[in-house]
Amino acid sequence: MSAIRPAAVVVLAAGEGTRMKSATPKVLHDICGRSLVGHVLAAAGELEPENLVVVVGHAREQVTAHLAEAAPGVRTAVQAEQNGTGHAVRMALEELGGAVEGTVVVVCGDTPLLTGETLARLAATHGDDGNAVTVLTAEVPDATGYGRIVRDETGAVTGIVEHKDATDVQRAIREINSGVFAFDGRLLADALGKVRTDNSQGEEYLTDVLGILRESGHRVGACVAADHREIAGINNRVQLAEARRILNDRLLTAAMLAGVTVVDPATTYVDVTVTFEQDVVVHPGTQLLGDTHLAEGAEVGPHSRLKDTRVGAGARVDNTVSDTADIGPQAKVGPYAYLRPGTRLALKSKIGTYVETKNASIGEGTKVPHLSYVGDATIGEYTNIGAASVFVNYDGEHKHHTTIGSHCKTGADNMLVAPVTIGDGAYTAAGSVITRDVPPGSLAVARGQQRNIDGWVARKRPGSAAAKAAEAASREPEGEG
Repeated sequence: MSAIRPAAVVVLAAGEGTRMKSATPKVLHDICGRSLVGHVLAAAGELEPENLVVVVGHAREQVTAHLAEAAPGVRTAVQAEQNGTGHAVRMALEELGGAVEGTVVVVCGDTPLLTGETLARLAATHGDDGNAVTVLTAEVPDATGYGRIVRDETGAVTGIVEHKDATDVQRAIREINSGVFAFDGRLLADALGKVRTDNSQGEEYLTDVLGILRESGHRVGACVAADHREIAGINNRVQLAEARRILNDRLLTAAMLAGVTVVDPATTYVDVTVTFEQDVVVHPGTQLLGDTHLAEGAEVGPHSRLKDTRVGAGARVDNTVSDTADIGPQAKVGPYAYLRPGTRLALKSKIGTYVETKNASIGEGTKVPHLSYVGDATIGEYTNIGAASVFVNYDGEHKHHTTIGSHCKTGADNMLVAPVTIGDGAYTAAGSVITRDVPPGSLAVARGQQRNIDGWVARKRPGSAAAKAAEAASREPEGEG
């Protein structure tokens, strides 16, 4: 087949989608890290069309704002009133200045499973067969409710018959209309001017163009999709979930064929923007979202959620939530850790159980093993942060930074009140509240001196279990030395 670069791709995204029962426009619902229309635009973009136009209507301000962020450079055409698919395409051609010389591909904005490969086959078939219009079709197990493709003995399409209008013979046909077409641009513009609105909906139907062109002696052809699921449109939340499962399976299959071990695909979820290197292992219950990247030999999960996170080669991430973090090679994270934006873990560093980090740079070989909060901090190499430590970074108005050097040992239950600096090789005692800088090699002790008050329990809690235990202990004879 010949590669065809379309003169334009038109994406129909003006409908309301009432069956979604949502304040969000249908085409903006998300699956696997992209909106429905975003997936369609990604597929259309693989054709490298000269023009890419999205027809907007319902909630057009919201849809246009999304397009400006997700697909810069895409043009929009406004269908102020939803007067049918033919009218929508006419609005797109007006945006392009009228009739277009070359191939015009029309796709629906709610078909996220459609691939660039299938659209390329459609465009190539259209060019090779010399068709005026080529319909993307699919053979489905159950065609109930769909428009049937009727062909003549040469294989040319003679019409599309809606289910309610089909004869018993036609209803036995399993080849259906997808709503995706490739047109000759000039013939399309001319035929759209002849589309009538004398139907039950009073709308301009794009499918009427096929009959108009055929009656004018032009050939109408078809291209059958390899997988009928590609043409599935999303109309409700059930179909949204079904499409998400199909797309997720597609992404995981590609990853596994590229050398990734996915222990349980049924409980693993990935976005289309996630990337992997070989010999990555993903354990059950894991979600990989956004621009997450797993380097060679990394191991993630079980039950981890990573968004926009880079995981270095050989790193291990267990039962962790991570958002916009950079986990270095051979680092260990979790279980039950929370890495917030700005976290950067160097080679062989460790973030342990019930540790939260934010805007923190953790040096090579440094460990924050358990029960700590590290926020707005820089920690050097091979330092150990004691259990239950808190980096006190917020004074109620502003955030402040803590700097800890290399080869330091901070005691358990430390409060490090920023801004503060602990020099290389310094120690801090357990239970200390550090409010002043600690010079390199020093020991900082910042806690009240212990005082024991003898007999306090007997006086203040007479008759209590504690008092009785203490009295019994006082009567026990001393052991031999």
